[in-house]
Amino acid sequence: MLEESQILRIRLEKLEKIREAGINPYPNDFKPKDKAKFIKERFFEVSAEELEKRTFLFSIAGRVISKREMGKLIFAHLQDDTGNIQILLAKSEVPVEKFDFFKKMVDLGDILGVEGRVIKTKTGEVTILVKDFKILTKSLRPLPEKFHGLKDVELRYRKRYLDLIMSSKVKELFKLRTRIIQYIRNYFISEGFLEVETPMMQPIVGGATAKPFVTYHNALGMNLYLRIAPELYLKRLLVGGFERVFELNRNFRNEGVSSKHNPEFTMLEFYEAYATYYDLMSRTEELFYGLALDILGSPQIEYQGWKIDFTPPFKRIKFLDALTELGGVPKEILYDKPNLLAFAQEKGIELNIKDPRLGKWWTKLFEELVEPKLIDPTFIIDYPVEVSPLARRSDQNPEFAERFELYIGGKEIANAFSELNDPIDQRRRFEEQLKLREVDEEIPPELDEDFLQALEYGMPPCAGEGIGIDRVIMLFTDSASIREVILFPHLRRREDL
Repeated sequence: MLEESQILRIRLEKLEKIREAGINPYPNDFKPKDKAKFIKERFFEVSAEELEKRTFLFSIAGRVISKREMGKLIFAHLQDDTGNIQILLAKSEVPVEKFDFFKKMVDLGDILGVEGRVIKTKTGEVTILVKDFKILTKSLRPLPEKFHGLKDVELRYRKRYLDLIMSSKVKELFKLRTRIIQYIRNYFISEGFLEVETPMMQPIVGGATAKPFVTYHNALGMNLYLRIAPELYLKRLLVGGFERVFELNRNFRNEGVSSKHNPEFTMLEFYEAYATYYDLMSRTEELFYGLALDILGSPQIEYQGWKIDFTPPFKRIKFLDALTELGGVPKEILYDKPNLLAFAQEKGIELNIKDPRLGKWWTKLFEELVEPKLIDPTFIIDYPVEVSPLARRSDQNPEFAERFELYIGGKEIANAFSELNDPIDQRRRFEEQLKLREVDEEIPPELDEDFLQALEYGMPPCAGEGIGIDRVIMLFTDSASIREVILFPHLRRREDL
């Protein structure tokens, strides 16, 4: 088998011969009128005899993904964005120089424009009998071997373009991603929400607890941060008088890379005036149920071997009840730090003993002991206020916030709460956070005074929610890793491995 370098050299020689023959190997003057999938569907049930009577010519463009010679016949397959179709060059149907050019100069990976009439072969395959063709792009590098494709998972992510060429399944996955996002966008627009765009670069970090990416703006002479969340800007819009807003866009967090995390990811955030977190639970159930019906035609999906049903209502469990009933944390030690620490050590869970917030300890135990068990759609409700600095306190129990997180397939999918609109309480919580920055570097380093002033003008009672779109795509495409559903995930450089 030839090495890639040898193939590259041979193809470069072919490229030079094509140019010497006065042919442009990279023209841009062919306009295909037809698509492979639609030609095959249209003529699937038409007989070969009937097709022989038809002289209408079709034109398609696509990449050569197979080629085999049989004397005076050359069979090949062209692949466009709808699929592939067989083409046939017969020496009796095209000028001899055209036939020889195809035989000697056309390689797998080349992109061709083809014109011809539709026939059926003896095996019944819908085929284009070529009357004319034109090379549109000469490929210099060989495609991966057809029957093995790209087996190196990391190479698939690094060279996603090859992954898309070689795998129709991967291509369909990303088409499905677009459908899912379109459904979500249309749902919110139909519900009277206004789609907005807020700054990607922000002067102050806020809206979530995470380590940001930092850049510097020369003209302004100041640091800016790639946003970790759009929350504080969306809430400003509620202050300004918009009552239902949403944003579908990117967030950036300077954290680890894993099967569940990518430093750049797609998030939906929406805010609704005069709504509570209970209202958003109902809206979330409606959204996922409708999405499952639209995308899969059923409220049930299969994810990593689990059957998941989106038929409302979803399960609802209070945070501390989940910690004791599902996580196995004894109820009597929840507020007993020494015994809670000993319990965590027995389970091999490391708690940050410098952090005085009991809510942070509970959250860490929850992530390790409870989260992997939450397979069916489940709302975990009523989180500690200590770990919910932007959420409204519960009127019944002020130590806890009117907040929920939605878990599906062992992953957090959404985070929502009745929003805190008391500017005095919000300032106090921000100030308490700042005091803990030494033990938690993800806490924002300064108060967002403009946001606090906005609250002082008055924000209506409301609720807001963030949904991780990439994780939703994972669910609906049965993908175990977030990298499978992001076209170009971030990876270490090869030289750093």
